[in-house]
Amino acid sequence: MPKATLPDKFKQFGEWYDQVSEKAELADVRYGVKGFVVYRPNLMHIVREIYETLERHLIADGHRAMLFPLLISYKNLLVEKEHVKGFEKEVFFVERSATEALDERLFIRPTSETAIYPMYALWIRSYRDLPFKAFQSCAVYRYETKATRPLFRGREFLWIESHDVFSTRQEAESQLLEDLETTRKTFEEFALPFLVIEREPFDRFPGAERTLAYDVPLPDKQVLQSATTHLLGQRFTKPFGVTFLSPKGEKAIPESTCFGPGVSRIAALVVSVHGDEYGMVLPFKAASVQVVVLPIRNEPALVEYARSVTEKIAKAGYRVKLDDGGETAGEKFYHWEMLGTPVRVEIGPKEVESKLLTVTRRDLRKRESVPEDSLLPRLASLEKEILAELSRRSWEWLNSNIHEASTKDDLLAQTKGAGGFIKFTFCGREVCGADIKVKTGGYEVRGKRADVEEPHALTCTWCGEKGVELAYLAKAY
Repeated sequence: MPKATLPDKFKQFGEWYDQVSEKAELADVRYGVKGFVVYRPNLMHIVREIYETLERHLIADGHRAMLFPLLISYKNLLVEKEHVKGFEKEVFFVERSATEALDERLFIRPTSETAIYPMYALWIRSYRDLPFKAFQSCAVYRYETKATRPLFRGREFLWIESHDVFSTRQEAESQLLEDLETTRKTFEEFALPFLVIEREPFDRFPGAERTLAYDVPLPDKQVLQSATTHLLGQRFTKPFGVTFLSPKGEKAIPESTCFGPGVSRIAALVVSVHGDEYGMVLPFKAASVQVVVLPIRNEPALVEYARSVTEKIAKAGYRVKLDDGGETAGEKFYHWEMLGTPVRVEIGPKEVESKLLTVTRRDLRKRESVPEDSLLPRLASLEKEILAELSRRSWEWLNSNIHEASTKDDLLAQTKGAGGFIKFTFCGREVCGADIKVKTGGYEVRGKRADVEEPHALTCTWCGEKGVELAYLAKAY
């Protein structure tokens, strides 16, 4: 078995992530335009699987796919005042062609409310058109000035955005729970954990009445927001003239929601949460090669037998690769462990003679002997076992990084040592949240849990004012 060659991700996460990104051929930062990276094939497989999973669950929930243009009229951005205030500094503008100025100023979508709702005003006429549930899978562009590692935060990132319109507020509120369920099902398929936290009023998506965010602690105990759901109410339907006729023939303004899972960030989670000092560790779903068959020496008898085993695995529907290259067995082990390939089947003279195969699972780096005629059933069970093990680890990591502070001194002490999430009673005031961020060196009030009710003390842990909720504090990317 190869020796570890990467830094300890819990002690040197940045270096670990950069090396995995390079050695596993994920993202290439050498594109030459600041804030933009190239997604290499190994990364794009993970990305496509995430897209497929999210789209499948959205369609099952009644959504249909659509696609809007990249460019949006600037006058649309000005319609919703809170939205323009939140986004105007982040947008890229397009003002001319190579030879002349454009007739109107355009901007590249940072999100698509201002593109979509003017069209919804044309499409939605009657209560029979509702609910209207649709999504697009696309890239969005924001002039980010906070530089972080590839996929965490950049000027171009991949996501899905669903925009749903309902005749009543109750239906819109119910969609928030449907979006939570879509996130849960998707994350389960990639063995990822999350906390769903309702953002404070001063930290909502610009133009939203409620914002739910899905937060995950990374190995350095900073939090990555991976998706958001917003209750938009009538904030966009009203100013953009979206109306419908009720069953009584009365004109009414519908309610809307938006769900934005960040595909780039979810891919970063798959790499970061599961990886170890040997490279990526992938569940079957995320792996472009699920099983690699390795003759330990490049000898005709070993290669021929390995090829027959490979063909059998391929016929069963697995993504399998025969590695019959000239590298040493150790070099091959290193390569496939770095790529996170879930299962390795090793073929040597003993395996050829006995038909008892040596099978190594990547998550535990553990070998076992499997009779050839039992290999396919064992692969089926390994797929489930590896997913369950990665899920157990990831939830254990999340839960071990939730702490609680009952006093201000305790809170300060935990921000200097514990990291992760810190629960505390919060007054809900923006000025208090801002003071906490300054005094703790960047810890932000994330908000309260949106899926469970948690009791809180009578007074704010930080300022002593009336406590209104049990909030979560964390450093975030």
